[in-house]
Amino acid sequence: MGIAADRNRAAVLIDLDGTLVDTAHDIVEAANRMLDELGSAPLPFDTVSGFIGKGVPNLVRRVLETAGIGQSGAEFAEAVFHHHYADVNGHLGQVFPGVQAGLAALQRQGYRLACVTNKPRALAAPLLAKTGLARYLEALVGGDTIARMKPDPEPLRHACRLLGAEAGRSVLIGDSAVDVAAARAARMPVYLVRYGYAGAGGAAALDSDGVIDSLEDLPGLLALARRGPERGDQRDARS
Repeated sequence: MGIAADRNRAAVLIDLDGTLVDTAHDIVEAANRMLDELGSAPLPFDTVSGFIGKGVPNLVRRVLETAGIGQSGAEFAEAVFHHHYADVNGHLGQVFPGVQAGLAALQRQGYRLACVTNKPRALAAPLLAKTGLARYLEALVGGDTIARMKPDPEPLRHACRLLGAEAGRSVLIGDSAVDVAAARAARMPVYLVRYGYAGAGGAAALDSDGVIDSLEDLPGLLALARRGPERGDQRDARS
């Protein structure tokens, strides 16, 4: 349950994989350990990392398809992946530069912060704790917190309810087309980090409200956006 929404309260909702933490190496390692246990050869790093962002069931399905393994054992394969990912979670991944400074600045400015990720909560929570990012976040909405995950807008709305924030005054920070689709469906502005897992064309090719090089850029960008178009165009972040 959330708390009563305050029209003066703004929330910043932030994706995890590719936005806060570079988790690709952990995920690829777990996926290839899964394939090894299933008797299949490993897949290239770029192939597996291209499947990140739509949740574990989708990633496992795509990995199995690419490896030429039938889907009949997908449920078992997913359990194997979870076992290996829990073992490597946070061991190879690193917090992106500027993330902690950016979160601290947003916190000082009074924004309510939440992580909204398609990663299962049982994996997301320990990763945020291990990286030291949990202390900046008031809420975590994982891929299994509610019945839907991004690109459905409901995880974003659920996070706003948890924070007691107005969705219309809130913003999503992400790195992919999944984040853009979720934010658009929630009628919420969305900014993308340039360094994430956007895939072909990069973040600049997606229909976001702006692209930033670092979360340290975000406090100034949001302040500019709140002043309105007469004081500057928020899409200047693309340059």
